[in-house]
Amino acid sequence: MATIQDIGVAAAIYLLSAFIFFLAFAILRLQPLNDRFYFPKWYLMDLRSTPSRSGAFVRKFVNLDFRSYLRFLNWMPEAVKMPEPELVNHAGLDSVVYLRIYLIGLKIFVPIALLALAVLAPVNYTNKTLQSRLKSITSSDIDKLSISNIPLGSDRFWTHIAMAYAFTFWTCYVLQKEYETVASMRLLFLASERRRPDQFTVLVRNVPPDPDESVSESVEHFFLVNHPDNYLTHQVVYNANKLAKLVEKRKSKLNWLDYYQLKFSRNNAKRPFMKTGFLGLWGKRVDAIDDYISEIEKLSKEIAEERERVTKGPESIMSAAFVSFKSRWGAAVCAQTQQSRNPTLWLTEWAPEPCDVYWQNLAIPYVSLAVRRLIMAVAFVFLTLFFMIPIASVQALASIEGLERAAPFLKPLIEIKFVKSVIQGFLPGIVLKLFLSFLPTILMIMSKFEGCTSLSSLERRAATRYYLFNFVNVFLGSIIAGTALEQLKSFIKQSANEIPKTIGVAIALKATFFITYIMVDGWAGIAAEILMLKPLILYHLKSFFFVKTEEDRKEAMNRGSLGFNTGEPRIQLYFLLGLVYASVTPILLPFIIVYFGLAYVVFCHQIINVYNQEYESAAAFWPDVHGRIITALVISQVTLIGLLSTKRAAQSTPVLITLSVLTIWFHYRFCKARYEPSFVRYPLQEAMMKDTLERAMEPNLNLKPYLQNAYVHPDFKGDEDWKEEFNLRLQENGSVLVPTRRQSRRNTPVPSSISGASSSSSPDAIPEHSEP
Repeated sequence: MATIQDIGVAAAIYLLSAFIFFLAFAILRLQPLNDRFYFPKWYLMDLRSTPSRSGAFVRKFVNLDFRSYLRFLNWMPEAVKMPEPELVNHAGLDSVVYLRIYLIGLKIFVPIALLALAVLAPVNYTNKTLQSRLKSITSSDIDKLSISNIPLGSDRFWTHIAMAYAFTFWTCYVLQKEYETVASMRLLFLASERRRPDQFTVLVRNVPPDPDESVSESVEHFFLVNHPDNYLTHQVVYNANKLAKLVEKRKSKLNWLDYYQLKFSRNNAKRPFMKTGFLGLWGKRVDAIDDYISEIEKLSKEIAEERERVTKGPESIMSAAFVSFKSRWGAAVCAQTQQSRNPTLWLTEWAPEPCDVYWQNLAIPYVSLAVRRLIMAVAFVFLTLFFMIPIASVQALASIEGLERAAPFLKPLIEIKFVKSVIQGFLPGIVLKLFLSFLPTILMIMSKFEGCTSLSSLERRAATRYYLFNFVNVFLGSIIAGTALEQLKSFIKQSANEIPKTIGVAIALKATFFITYIMVDGWAGIAAEILMLKPLILYHLKSFFFVKTEEDRKEAMNRGSLGFNTGEPRIQLYFLLGLVYASVTPILLPFIIVYFGLAYVVFCHQIINVYNQEYESAAAFWPDVHGRIITALVISQVTLIGLLSTKRAAQSTPVLITLSVLTIWFHYRFCKARYEPSFVRYPLQEAMMKDTLERAMEPNLNLKPYLQNAYVHPDFKGDEDWKEEFNLRLQENGSVLVPTRRQSRRNTPVPSSISGASSSSSPDAIPEHSEP
């Protein structure tokens, strides 16, 4: 087992590594060549240009101002000084509320850590139980600071119970205040937000078939009859997945045409040629420009034919539609009520904003969704159980004893003090991190197969599964399987009535592993997040070999969204560890506090300068965040009940059960019932207020031109614009990267007011004042 000295060495190494990463980041971000990579959001918003430096040739690539390197940590105060309203305006509410999760971690754990270290650590350390009564259990100096060091039946356990009550009340107080704040922020954001198509639109699923009417006619007839004063227009959902593949293929061909035109413009005396075989390595030698023009024209014909087939063929029309209303009030009534006697037909829900729609899944028949969900539920159970086997096996090997058994010839090297400290501090966490690196991709594929219709719901679904997986495999698996394997010899030698006592003690003894895991996954992960070394290398490789147009350059530097599906479950694991071990091994808490502090600063910088949120859900994920912290709180109480029952303190069980009941009652009575409706339903009062204000300011507003094409499949739009752009390509003779006017699906929020500029969040937005 790792000693305090081993953990101290590992912590020093990780902190030094983080400092080196921060220094490297500060140096790299000052170089002109990296400016687009470390500040891509401002370039995508057209609010920043590549730094130009006069003088020597080297200055164009390297920053020679050595004074700027002395201020290498200035990015930290700059990252956190933007006011929260300004940050909402700049990055959106989703990003700001995501940052508040880290602040909640600090608000909860800083007071808890101070109280636990001041009260519980001395109570635990001033005993000799691990030395005298449980010599068969492998323990360390850190474990002497835990509850395991208190003798059986001691009155000192009442201190831990009192601290559990204090920790619970403080956590619930912080959560209640935070839920209230975020709910108010959401309502204020929705009230102040500019007009968006999703405010007036609902998604209707499971439209019943009618032999006398098409789906479009059925939808129009149903809503004209049942919503006569509010129905405005609708858009039927098509299965356009094949069309989307053809459009994407044409886009790739157009990029290559841009490249060869640029190459020819630089040397008009020589036409570019290429081979038609695999990767241009063999095959017939043809004129590259003429060949790509021919391919693009051929694809355009195929696209036109496929578009005609999709719109006219009944097999491509799904039993679903986006229905738009004349007012937000009308949309809210429809989205939040039952539409027919049969509750399985005419199912309505709020439509995602256009850039949040996951169009591929709209083509899935509604009747198959239940089967898909069942399949994915079973698959997830098997995935979780499958991962537990290698994790448990590797955790047994990722120790000094395990390595010596598996590779006896390494014993002389392993016994070296420094090597032993490094192995104990690094290896278990690194191995677990490697196993988990493939998980997010697998879970996202499962969510897509399940049929979620928006990017935000895909990420929330994947986040839920990631959290459950972490709880079962990382938390329970590491405690139960890892500890059982470590203490197997002890179990064999002990009598049956001693085994429960050993298990109870061993739960606390696993704190050392989680400390190393926090340093590997948390500290090192945050340092790697700010440096982004692998993406930086890939960016320069793409820029050198693959960037042919300005569109390619934007795609190369775009870092995408925050990654809620992986970031939020990882945060929740630290909440779980902190709350579980606060009363058991409080020495773990400072490591969690360091993580939350570093992560808050780093993600403030990333949200302001790097990540470009693709959608805006107005913090719809917050109830999940709150619920998981409450779950972690209850788990910590149940864990303490089980632990004390093995320490002959069973009289404390009713007291702790009462605490769990109070926690659950608090969640449902003071949080879920009071605040969650604001995240599930849109208040009719708010909708009416916004509609009334809009009518007063724009009495002649006509919403139909604004809404009638808002939910048309993106591959049905802009064909005339594309033809115009294609003709411009044929005439392009410039000597710079070929600019493009194609719209991506990025959702760039409005920049902060300090930038003095604005941008639309939707590529299909039209001016606010549309005349009839």
